[in-house]
Amino acid sequence: MIRLLLPLLTVLILSCKDKPKETAIDTNTSQEATYYLIRHADKVRGANAGDDPALTDVGEARAQFWANELKGVGFDAVYSTDFRRTKSTALPTANQNDLQVQLYDPTNLFNKEFQQETSGKTVLIVGHSNTTPAFVNAIVGSDKYDEIDDSKYGFLYIVKVENGQTEVDVKDFNSWSQE
Repeated sequence: MIRLLLPLLTVLILSCKDKPKETAIDTNTSQEATYYLIRHADKVRGANAGDDPALTDVGEARAQFWANELKGVGFDAVYSTDFRRTKSTALPTANQNDLQVQLYDPTNLFNKEFQQETSGKTVLIVGHSNTTPAFVNAIVGSDKYDEIDDSKYGFLYIVKVENGQTEVDVKDFNSWSQE
């Protein structure tokens, strides 16, 4: 009896692991949208950084870099997780587009409500090394993108959704340096 319960118990324990919920495109609500996803810029590190570190000076410059790089896009909405580093990264682009930074729950990615709110829009989403690729995976409906290396802050994921189909373009700006 124990032999039969052990595999079931293992599956049950593994399924309870805390990770973001992923939801594929709801073709009934999401007809067309373009999502730009980035990780927050360089954060303060070390023992004194705390649980919600701010951006470093280089991080502030990188946040401005993103605003400059994306200035021709014309965003309809800018989303961030509720952390100082993500909100600070999103703010220059939001200001440039006369938008407020809206918050999203990184444990409930690309849910139906979010799809409805962003349908037909161009959206910037600022997240983390784990949530940004997880969000892209949720939009495309497969685990294609791995977590971002903790030392990398320069990946831009552009996800276009049209008629229930997705197209992803990943750009690498990790060689950017503050000059």
